[in-house]
Amino acid sequence: MLASDKTSILKQTPLHALHVARGGKMVPFAGYDMPVQYATGVLKEHLHTRAAAGLFDVSHMGQIVLRAKSGRIEDAALALEKLVPMDILALAPGRQRYAQFTNESGGILDDLMVANFGDHLFLVVNAACKDEDEAHLRQHLSDTCITESLTDRALIALQGPKAADVLAKFCPEAPDMKFMDAGPHRVNGVACFVSRSGYTGEDGYEISIPNDQAEALATALLEHPDVLPIGLGARDSLRLEAGMCLYGHDIDTTTTPVEGNLIWSIQKSRRTGGARAGGFFGSDTILAQLDGGASRQRVGLKPEGRAPVREGVPLFADTTSTDAIGTVTSGGFGPSISAPIAMGYLPTSLAKNGTTVLAELRGQRLPMTVAPMPFVPNNYKR
Repeated sequence: MLASDKTSILKQTPLHALHVARGGKMVPFAGYDMPVQYATGVLKEHLHTRAAAGLFDVSHMGQIVLRAKSGRIEDAALALEKLVPMDILALAPGRQRYAQFTNESGGILDDLMVANFGDHLFLVVNAACKDEDEAHLRQHLSDTCITESLTDRALIALQGPKAADVLAKFCPEAPDMKFMDAGPHRVNGVACFVSRSGYTGEDGYEISIPNDQAEALATALLEHPDVLPIGLGARDSLRLEAGMCLYGHDIDTTTTPVEGNLIWSIQKSRRTGGARAGGFFGSDTILAQLDGGASRQRVGLKPEGRAPVREGVPLFADTTSTDAIGTVTSGGFGPSISAPIAMGYLPTSLAKNGTTVLAELRGQRLPMTVAPMPFVPNNYKR
């Protein structure tokens, strides 16, 4: 198949023409033709987001409404709790929460955001998993809930310390929102869903907007001198500095939330002894790991020297051992700290900060130190 043929079958987001017009370097990603960078380059895009505000097209992600047939939001929340280890019932109107779909062995099918919109739940799921996620919801919750995929909406992320000031010109109440607030707001005169969240570690917003209004809003935001368009390259380096997982790399069906160092996302009410403990797929495995610990853990890693250590590199305990003890799952250069960073899995006995392990890189074993995450402090508005 010719390269042009491959491109022709890729899906396009409502902002595709804008990316091309602004010189975006387009690459295949999760079945979509997406910009990996613009003329400014990954490094400048990354640093600009940390210093001002970056605009990201995340329209390839799935947006799903989950509504109880009874009309009661409590029934939708309790239904979803069969599929995730999180407390959805306690999620207040106008708030959202990070969650994971788990399988029967406790592995992660996908990670997602869940918002309470008063009379229904609003879910944002990963692009590569969205069809399977929707099928999963329909298969297990169709008796009590209606699942609707919102294919008529784009999703735009505005991230960075100046994001609030920028968005205030288009949505005056945006600066009053707190981290993880979510709900309907008018942006640039258009009815949108807005959350104060994001995956960069910076303050920011995600804006769900009708497809036919997306380009006009993105263009208006980009006219602000503090805003630059940001591609997939800087998106990845920003989330890595923030210590955040990328599904299919740092977490997947073979990793549990406990192994993935996501214990913080499981509320006490769903743990052993809690009001609604267990009852979700893989709960026996996950609750046992919460109580007794997992055999391995996702950790932050800082390589010695300046060479980045990429995904898939094996990790060893010493210079002579032949059996790998772990693997790097994400790795690259952290522009904000001007040093290489990575994350990966190690036996829990070696997961303590300050522990040294060795990465096998081009026939040599490079020391790496287990380090706390995030690598760059978060800048959320609590």
